[in-house]
Amino acid sequence: MTQPGTYLDLPLEEVIGDRFGRYSKYIIQDRALPDARDGLKPVQRRILYAMHVEKNTHDKNFRKSAKTVGTVIGNYHPHGDSSVYEAMVRLSQDWKVRNVLVEMHGNNGSIDGDPPAAMRYTEARLSSIASELLRDIDKDTVDFIPNFDDTDTEPVVLPAKFPNLLVNGSTGISAGYATDIPPHNLAEVLDAVILKIDKPSVSTEELMKVMKGPDFPTGGIIQGIDGIKKAYETGRGKIVVRGKTRIEAVRGNREQIIVDEIPYEVNKANMVKKIDELRIDRKVEGIAEVRDETDRTGLRIVIELKKDVNAEGVLNYLFKNTDLQVTYHFNMVAIQDKTPKQLSLNQLLESYIAHQKEVVTRQTTFDLKKAKDRAHIVEGLIKAISILDEVIQTIRSSKDKQDAKRQLIASYSFTEAQAEAIVMLQLYRLTNTDITSLEQEAKALKERIKVLELILGSEKQLLQTIKKDLRKLKKTYASPRLTVIEAEIEELKIDIEVMVASEDVLLSVTKDGYVKRTSLRSYSASNGEDFAMKEGDHVIRLAELNTTDKILLFTNKGKYIYIPVHELPDIRWKDIGQHLSNIVALEKEEKIITCIPVRQFSEDNYLLFLTKNGMAKRSQFKLYEAQRHGKALIALNLKAGDEVVSVHQTDGNKDVFITSDKGYGLWYHESEISVVGQRAAGVKAIQLKEGEQVVSGQVFDDLSEPSLVVLTQRGACKRMKLSLFEKTSRAKRGLQMLRELKSKPHRIRGFFLVNEQDTIQFKTEDGEVHHVFPLELSNSDRYSNGSFIIDTDNHGEVLEAWKQIRYEQPFENQEEK
Repeated sequence: MTQPGTYLDLPLEEVIGDRFGRYSKYIIQDRALPDARDGLKPVQRRILYAMHVEKNTHDKNFRKSAKTVGTVIGNYHPHGDSSVYEAMVRLSQDWKVRNVLVEMHGNNGSIDGDPPAAMRYTEARLSSIASELLRDIDKDTVDFIPNFDDTDTEPVVLPAKFPNLLVNGSTGISAGYATDIPPHNLAEVLDAVILKIDKPSVSTEELMKVMKGPDFPTGGIIQGIDGIKKAYETGRGKIVVRGKTRIEAVRGNREQIIVDEIPYEVNKANMVKKIDELRIDRKVEGIAEVRDETDRTGLRIVIELKKDVNAEGVLNYLFKNTDLQVTYHFNMVAIQDKTPKQLSLNQLLESYIAHQKEVVTRQTTFDLKKAKDRAHIVEGLIKAISILDEVIQTIRSSKDKQDAKRQLIASYSFTEAQAEAIVMLQLYRLTNTDITSLEQEAKALKERIKVLELILGSEKQLLQTIKKDLRKLKKTYASPRLTVIEAEIEELKIDIEVMVASEDVLLSVTKDGYVKRTSLRSYSASNGEDFAMKEGDHVIRLAELNTTDKILLFTNKGKYIYIPVHELPDIRWKDIGQHLSNIVALEKEEKIITCIPVRQFSEDNYLLFLTKNGMAKRSQFKLYEAQRHGKALIALNLKAGDEVVSVHQTDGNKDVFITSDKGYGLWYHESEISVVGQRAAGVKAIQLKEGEQVVSGQVFDDLSEPSLVVLTQRGACKRMKLSLFEKTSRAKRGLQMLRELKSKPHRIRGFFLVNEQDTIQFKTEDGEVHHVFPLELSNSDRYSNGSFIIDTDNHGEVLEAWKQIRYEQPFENQEEK
């Protein structure tokens, strides 16, 4: 039972804060982040050290991985066997580390993410270069600490004769910190270290002349030198890594994309699956087949294309939408002085050089002590051999070994160490030849001591020694660069034709907002008749377009909807279209006024808007190229109560004719309306009186002379020549087009510019639709009210009028894309 007063009453926040703080400290310092000096995490260091102690090295036979894992867990790392084995496997995967530290026999996983065989099946040993990380560890070069159960000791850091952190990189996630250091080319890194030793104040640019950037074991292409430079200067930066690809021609006018290398840390199987899914889902057109032809000779993915497909376009699409191109984010965090720090390239090199200075100093001190000790003993042996008979006599007359040592020290002034060496001397060493070999050894030791003392006495000599060792390493282990570096990040332009099967279709849009695309086959089968439409609705556009085109739909509320034609529902001619509200959200009472098809958003075209309350706005057409669709976007700013009545696409050289319901018409050139931004409100188009509103605004070529036709609510229609009007300027009152009557005045319901084939349709209050051929009417003057074409007593007043829409091919005259 707990004794009263033996527990603490603490607030939960304090307890959790304290425990989590301790746990975080452990994760940061002793698990997930590498040391800036040897580039290893504790588990990796323990694996390499355990293999070194067990003499499981590159010059001996392979040994079962399970045995090594057992040693690591039993002696140094009391954690799960799977975590140790996984760390060990990663050190052996040549697609993860640039220079493998563990050699493994058996299945050690694959670039497809396959798991390695269990540790009882695989065999491993240290690689030759890993031995360089451990070289001279037994010469007191690094500090040792007791292991977890105080039965043994383990190194705090390895001597690391090459800069492993930069060569093999590191990745890890701890508490509050993560690290991502890419692998580099060994020769380049060693050159950078030597350059840094020679010139401590070296700049990043100078370092980048020898160390150009990461060198991934999987090769590939890096784009973005600025990203590398930023990362080397600050520890953070991003680059684009893409696979190495080429386009090959195959039989039958076809091409195929070959991928020989993929970006670092990308799972090949998942990438191939994603590319194949794009083909199945028809997100990208033109891929016939995707095959992974990787074998023991090397990686190879084949993307076979259909006939006459733009291979560059498909490739760009794959770069943008799959892991064939990825962004690599540098985050160079390592443990320096027991603290996690974000380090620049200069700081990483400084950290490594400082470590090497310490290691070499300690190693030299160790070697010097050993050499001096041996020189002392050799000196004793030479002296003993020169008075050999006396020495033998002394030893023979002694009681035991201790007595013999005492007598030698007393009689001939030998030291304890020399006396010990003399009494342990084997008889065969007393031959004549031995004295010369001892003298040679003494001479060699003297030279060695001189060299070692020179190293310890001069920093310059110390650095020379480090450099000499690094050059030797470079000569032994250097390998050619695998990754190509390109200065600029290529902007990926994706041709829509790559994503969409190019096909001519018929687009139809109705006033009530029903849209569809119909195959030309379905249209021909119906002879263009029996178009499905709700009662009281009418078509406002019927155009032959390509699936690679776009349409802009403008509403009376000043919004517009951008829709690629291929995204419109494919519906038969005889079936009703899909309502726009199923594609985008619309307001109540929002209606479609105009549909403008687009092949290209040309720079020199404009959109001209006219509103009910007499405003006009002109903006560059290019501004309406939307990046996202599925949402109504703002086309212009409308004041409360105003509505858009007309929208026209112009080339900057059109005339505008605006008509009000009270019968005033104003004609001027579009250049009167200044060009403004997309969301602006515009300028005054025509001067209106109280209660008057714009019915319509039409545009026409400034060289043509169209006929003008008006239709009034009383069923009167009249045709006039343009020459009856005078071309003036914007915001005027305009000229009268009807004779003003005191009782039952005429109000314009429809205003049109017409040619021979045009038919005007209009709807009366009884719901009937009538039509009139305006060119059958004779020309009238401005002051008449035209001829009555229906009896409003029988049918009611005219509610709305429209021009009958004909089948058109808006891009027929444009050259083929």
